[in-house]
Amino acid sequence: MARTPTNQIPLGFKAIEFDLPDVITGGKVSLNQVSKKNGLVVIFICNHCPYVIHVIDQIVKLANDYLDKEIGFVAISSNDVVNYPDDDPKKMKLFAKEKDFPFPYLYDESQDIAKLYDAACTPDYSVFNSELNCVYRGQLDDSRPSNNEPVNGKDLRLVLDYILENKKIDFIQKPSIGCNIKWK
Repeated sequence: MARTPTNQIPLGFKAIEFDLPDVITGGKVSLNQVSKKNGLVVIFICNHCPYVIHVIDQIVKLANDYLDKEIGFVAISSNDVVNYPDDDPKKMKLFAKEKDFPFPYLYDESQDIAKLYDAACTPDYSVFNSELNCVYRGQLDDSRPSNNEPVNGKDLRLVLDYILENKKIDFIQKPSIGCNIKWK
């Protein structure tokens, strides 16, 4: 497992359109379907990454806390399933059901969406405001599988609260750390 950080790119880019299969429902899901009035959180994850496994319950809790506040959530897996069969769509569906995802879990088989979002790791978070401009590319919190920091989602919660309060995000954005996306 390679410790890979989020790519630090200039903020302000527009959320990029997608139309990907949702492994939970079997239907296709687009950007417009997951965007909400106050914003959107796009998270690149996978089933087998220990960093994702470490935080997934907090991601689900966070989504449950903010979906009613009109902030959308979507998770996308872009890993190569030939070499990483634990990330196969059938196993994605089982993982999503086991963890009770309140958001779609999409499969990016071509890996094009991960490239367009400049995703590098799992988990990799991009947060968009009400105009779907990216305002945050950072970590959930300071917790990692190898440290004793609590998994509380404090960094991402602060960002979402700022969005709801219409405040400019004026604090340092620490990159997320996780396994690298498994490119083909």
